[in-house]
Amino acid sequence: MKKQGFPAVIDENTEILILGSLPGDVSIKKHQYYGHPGNDFWRLLGNIIGEDLQGMSYQNRLETLKRNKIGLWDVFKAGKREGSEDAKITDEEINLFSMLKVMAPNLKLVLFNGKKSGEYEPTLRAMGYETKVLPSSSGANRRFLKNRKSEWEAAFRR
Repeated sequence: MKKQGFPAVIDENTEILILGSLPGDVSIKKHQYYGHPGNDFWRLLGNIIGEDLQGMSYQNRLETLKRNKIGLWDVFKAGKREGSEDAKITDEEINLFSMLKVMAPNLKLVLFNGKKSGEYEPTLRAMGYETKVLPSSSGANRRFLKNRKSEWEAAFRR
């Protein structure tokens, strides 16, 4: 089954963009980036910016990210996938990254949430952005929690 990604959450003030791969089933049902309660994305990012993103409504989370000049998007605008595992994504359609220069003219840093999205790191680096592939925020990746937390924090300290 073909799954559709979400629109970019960016504006002209965005300086840091976090790229995931493609929303999972729970996120699609909720119409929210990182909607699965087992995903640590909102906790990780909340710790970094000093805000309780986990305790906010989804709309307030997005507004808080924008206020902190952080954007969200996915590498794929669509793709086929059974379940929510990145390794199972096939038939993917890549988002139109050339639009970033217009949508987010102040963008400097692109962070990739996990290995699958990180496969496209050379593409964004070639466009002139500073890039970094981070360990996935997925709950399945929690056994590396301490390392993951420090890598995410370091990426934002540039």
